[in-house]
Amino acid sequence: MAIAKAERLMNLALCLLGTRRPLSKRELRESIEAYLEAGSDDSFNRMFERDKDDLRELGLVIETVENLDGDVGYLARRDSNRLPPITIDAEEAAALGLAAKVWQQARLAGAASGALQKLRAAGLPEDLDPYGTHSALEPRIPVHEASFEPLMLACRDRRPVVFDYRKATAARPEPRHVEPWALECWRGHWYLAGWDRDRGAERVFRLSRITGKVRSRAGKFTVGIPDVVTVRETVASWAGESADRSALIRLRTGAGYPLRAKAARIREVGEGWDELEIPYGHGLDAWLVEFGPDVVVLEPAELRADVVDRLRAVAKG
Repeated sequence: MAIAKAERLMNLALCLLGTRRPLSKRELRESIEAYLEAGSDDSFNRMFERDKDDLRELGLVIETVENLDGDVGYLARRDSNRLPPITIDAEEAAALGLAAKVWQQARLAGAASGALQKLRAAGLPEDLDPYGTHSALEPRIPVHEASFEPLMLACRDRRPVVFDYRKATAARPEPRHVEPWALECWRGHWYLAGWDRDRGAERVFRLSRITGKVRSRAGKFTVGIPDVVTVRETVASWAGESADRSALIRLRTGAGYPLRAKAARIREVGEGWDELEIPYGHGLDAWLVEFGPDVVVLEPAELRADVVDRLRAVAKG
């Protein structure tokens, strides 16, 4: 079945590329054997529409032309389907290969694999192995949240969404109406940056705190989308990367290595504890809560209070 479909797609592509004038559905059906074998007009129409969409997904530019009599024809102009030679050196090929291996879930893995195949067809040299140069590297970006895919599609299609979101300090989730801008991965967690319509301000949402289904809404965005660099800076700030002061914490010996890597100063205090001075920015309280009983906040007082509030919210469920 796979071979038959591939042959059918190839024949359709050759017909569309080889004609100088638009071909009607009837002419295409008479020219391709698989279409002649279709049992009915409805069966042929469904097959043709699927094949046309598949060819467009593969990158073929198919034009739909309507003549003076109202009849619709199709063709693929060669000048619209011709790419200049692509030159990619070994380092660039290795980077593309690593990017294609990053995704673990099937949907994005298939898209990445398809992108590499298109590059091969467009001129990526066969002697350059995108996977071979750095084969010891196995990058992974895990995506466990069910909300990732609908949010990714909403960001792509510029569609407003609604979802229930539970703040770390809240016992119950609340509905949020958001214009999604971009998804960013930070410290192994996925975040959505966007415009919160209810609060009239930009906000960042951690995907692991989204409950239930993400629901799309009709209508256009009401505010402009910032530059991608600005969005990343916003996520970094909400994730605690933009620190403007320091915090003093006590950390259990042998634990919290990510915190130790950020520390400006580490001092042993005995009895299985170390004292660390770490950068204090937005989101640090949420990060510290993840280390549970291995962390005790000493100062400032507001950070200690925020961590205690989050822990109480977790205890309440």
